[in-house]
Amino acid sequence: MKILVIGSGGREHAIAWRLAKSASVSKLFAAPGNPGIGRVAELIPVISADAGSYLAAAEAAGVDLTVVGPEAPLAAGIADLFRSKGRPIVGPTAGAARLESSKIFSKDFMRRTGLPTARYVSVSSLEEARAAVDRFGYPVVLKADGLAAGKGVIIAGSREEADQAAEGLLTGELVGAAGSRLVIEEYLTGEEVSFIALSDGRNVVPLEPTQDHKAVQDGDTGPNTGGMGAYCDSRILTGEQTRQIMETIMLPAIEGMAREGVPFTGFLYAGLMMTAAGPKVLEFNVRLGDPEAQALLHRLDCDFGAVLEACARGDLGGVKLAWKPDPSVCVVLAAHGYPGKVRTGDEIRGIEAAEQEGATVFQAGTKFSNGKLVTAGGRVLGVTASGETLPAAIENAYRAVRRISFEGMHYRTDIGRKGLRRW
Repeated sequence: MKILVIGSGGREHAIAWRLAKSASVSKLFAAPGNPGIGRVAELIPVISADAGSYLAAAEAAGVDLTVVGPEAPLAAGIADLFRSKGRPIVGPTAGAARLESSKIFSKDFMRRTGLPTARYVSVSSLEEARAAVDRFGYPVVLKADGLAAGKGVIIAGSREEADQAAEGLLTGELVGAAGSRLVIEEYLTGEEVSFIALSDGRNVVPLEPTQDHKAVQDGDTGPNTGGMGAYCDSRILTGEQTRQIMETIMLPAIEGMAREGVPFTGFLYAGLMMTAAGPKVLEFNVRLGDPEAQALLHRLDCDFGAVLEACARGDLGGVKLAWKPDPSVCVVLAAHGYPGKVRTGDEIRGIEAAEQEGATVFQAGTKFSNGKLVTAGGRVLGVTASGETLPAAIENAYRAVRRISFEGMHYRTDIGRKGLRRW
């Protein structure tokens, strides 16, 4: 089977890396890919990042299946176009992708479907935002309605902070047009968990639980990012918690989308808060998380290509995933200035040395320039390692991190530490 992976980040490198190890995959392509992906797949340049260009790439390569990594092509309708041309693809339609592309649609869907989530209101002006904030008190959460690369959520601890956040989002200063409408919601307390499942529109196959680290600095401080690291460990959730999440959130969500005439196929990501009253949905994403995918796919121990083919065929009913028992940890190495304006073009050294330590280095914001690998984005690398225990996995990941260097490199030093209390 020939497979095309769409995207160019660390998540897509992890997808391609795992697919390259699948017996069902005979040839692997990526569009546009990155230098790391180019080590395991043939890169296909695309004229532009639109559905038509990706379709042309798939047709030219004669692929049997296309896998979409990032959310933007899904929101733009790439799955709709591919299916209209009879080309199998893993990913939801644009209508179903509104679970991520519109926070307001998503929250309204949760309310209609009875999914547990925070109380909220949607607003489109500063006056409405101020009135909503008064209803919830502090801290309060403000979310941009549209796609904002993980940077559209602000937690405000005072009226002044809430006013600044609302104004920055609504005027487009912070996240552009994505903030033209907002969700204002109550602040939930508990432990955050990333719960991802694969669905063919009817059947739902859960993946192992992961935990993301969104804030840029240790101790979950500083502004939110697209994710500074993640770990995957079966101990994050008990069997009873997993059952509850499946029965009260994941299965009702898939059934609800089908009932509304927009069946969901692909990866459904539920960002959850494990509150004292049970799990509640913070947000839905419509693809694998990044960097959760790096940690997840490092542990996956079955033919990923065959699983994705079954998903595209609508035949996940008998599929069960196999996992290596060892926990895994992914530490993101970010460029100077991230998550704000980043500097690019800094030479990257030490990837081979890091991998000699037993880690897998997934590339994200990288490119070749004058024969050298240099930084080309905010999140540059995802250094991922496993271990017999979570403490061992953390040590293995950071030992590899210490072998890598580039000017301005920064990273969190506490990825996975929250899970140590379970060991």
